[in-house]
Amino acid sequence: MTPSHQHTPHHGERGQAEILDLDAEVLAEHTASITAWLPLKSEPRRIVDLGCGTGAGTFALLERFPDAHVTAVDTSAGHLQLLREKACARGTERRVRTVQADLDSDSWPDLGTPDLVWASASMHHMADPDRALTGVRELLAPGGLFAIVELAGFPRFLPPGAPESRPGLEERAHAATDSFHAEHVPHRGADWGPMLTAAGFTVEGERTVTVTIEGGRSEAVGRYAYGSLQRVRGAAAPALSPEDLAALDELLDISSPTSLLRREDLAVRTERTVWAARRA
Repeated sequence: MTPSHQHTPHHGERGQAEILDLDAEVLAEHTASITAWLPLKSEPRRIVDLGCGTGAGTFALLERFPDAHVTAVDTSAGHLQLLREKACARGTERRVRTVQADLDSDSWPDLGTPDLVWASASMHHMADPDRALTGVRELLAPGGLFAIVELAGFPRFLPPGAPESRPGLEERAHAATDSFHAEHVPHRGADWGPMLTAAGFTVEGERTVTVTIEGGRSEAVGRYAYGSLQRVRGAAAPALSPEDLAALDELLDISSPTSLLRREDLAVRTERTVWAARRA
C-alpha cells in the first residue's frame, strides 16, 4: 500500500507485512466500496497500483475488474514476493506483474499506459509529491483515472475511557508521535485536491468514508489493534510519561489479562478519503 511503510522506527519488514495484511482483511469491505464508487467511463483493462504493499488494492481491483491486468509497484522485494505468492494461491498470477521501484527516484520504470492508477496510503510517503503527481499524469492513458486513497491518520481502537488504569492513553500515545510524523511523513493527512489540480488533473470526485468496525465482527481487529499500537509505541515511547508507557506495555503484553488481544471492546475507528482525478 505504500512505497516505504515507515510509520515508526525500528519496525521490521515482516511486521509491516503483517499489518498490511490485517489492514487488507479488516478494511476489505470499505476497499470494495471505493472501487465500486470510482467514476470510470469504461472498465479499465490496464491498472497500476503504486505502493502496492502486500496487495490489498491489487486484489480488490482484480476482483472488481475481472478483465483487468494490474502492475503492482513497491520498493519492498519482500512485499512483492508475498503479493506474487497470494496471486498464485488465488489463480490470478497471469493478471499481475510486479515491479520493484523507488517512486521517489528521478525516473520511473516502464509501467505501460494504464487506464487507472491506484495509490492507497502511499502518496503521503512521497518525498516530493508534486513530482510523483506529474509522473502519474504522464503515465496515464488519455482519459485515464487516478485514484488516491488515504486514511485520516492512524486508526483508533480503544474506547475513550480505556484502559481503566490510564484513560485516554491511546490519544496521548498518538499525540506523542506527532513530531515524529511531522518530520518523517509530513504529507500525512494532506488535502490532495489542490495538489492534483496544480499537477494538471481535474478532480472528478472526492468522498470521505467514516469507518467503524466492531471487534466482534472480526477477530482480526484485535491483532490489527495489537500490531498497530506496537508500531505507535516505537515512535511514542520517548515522549510518553513512565505511567503511560507502563500502561501501554501492559496492553501489548500478550500474557497479561488486560492484553489488547483479550479485550472485547475494541473497534476500528477511522476515516478514509478518496480523490478521483482525470488528466486535464
